[in-house]
Amino acid sequence: MPSSSQPSPEPDDGLEAAADQAISACGGNVRATIRALIVANDYLETEVGELMKAVSHAYARGRFNSYSG
Repeated sequence: MPSSSQPSPEPDDGLEAAADQAISACGGNVRATIRALIVANDYLETEVGELMKAVSHAYARGRFNSYSG
C-alpha cells in the first residue's frame, strides 16, 4: 500500500506555474487568489451562456448548418 505522505507527481508543470503566477498576482494572498478565480469563472460561465444563446438563435434561424462529420 503506498504511503500517503508521498506527494503524487504533478501531471502538468504548466498548471503549477499558472497557479504560482495567479498567487503572485494577488500579492501572495491565497484567499484573494481564490476569490479572483471564482469571479473570473463566474464571468466566463456567463459569457458561455450568452454565446450558447446567440448560437442557438442563429441556428434556429438557419444561419448555421449542422455538422454531419
